[in-house]
Amino acid sequence: MPVYRLREKEVCFPNPALAREDGLLAVGGDLCVERLLLAYSHGIFPWYNPGDEILWWCPHERFVIFPKEIHISRSMKKYMKKHELLIKLNRDFADTMHRCRTKREFDEGTWISDEMEEAYGALHQAGYAMSVEVFEDGILAGGLYGVVIGRCFFGESMFSEKENGSKIALIALAKILAENAFELIDCQFHTEHLESMGGRYISWEEYDRLLQEGIL
Repeated sequence: MPVYRLREKEVCFPNPALAREDGLLAVGGDLCVERLLLAYSHGIFPWYNPGDEILWWCPHERFVIFPKEIHISRSMKKYMKKHELLIKLNRDFADTMHRCRTKREFDEGTWISDEMEEAYGALHQAGYAMSVEVFEDGILAGGLYGVVIGRCFFGESMFSEKENGSKIALIALAKILAENAFELIDCQFHTEHLESMGGRYISWEEYDRLLQEGIL
């Protein structure tokens, strides 16, 4: 299946169903707010190495967490009861995103570039991206950020400054989303960590249905 090349001045995407088996759909274009909103509204997201051409992905199977299905282990429940936790939304979106970047650069390398930080900062200013931060006993413990369209949350990255920081942030996010009737948390890719928190695969057909219901 050929990969579609996007034009910078033309904000459009090919049919998501045309993505290759590995999920790659298109290359090129830019990260303007309009293009990002169009992409996420159709289950497409950018993921590429800093300095390389932008790659746009739309996996056939989708790894998601349904907010009401978030899994909290017994040990995590005990841990949360032992500490004073404070959850904040959009405490400092730019700082949270940058912490996600620096933690990944140190641990395993990152796709979060200056270009990405600027683009998602613009999404946040437009009201389509949010961050969640958790303070443990008065100290910043972790957080995450993602894109929000309608009743769908598209997770991008998370960080921990203390043990379990990112897990608590995800639990808090799921609770907030469940209370507001969100359809799903799109995890984009599978990890054992996210699977342990309740993540599971669904078909493209189910994902697309939930997406279209959620973004209205």
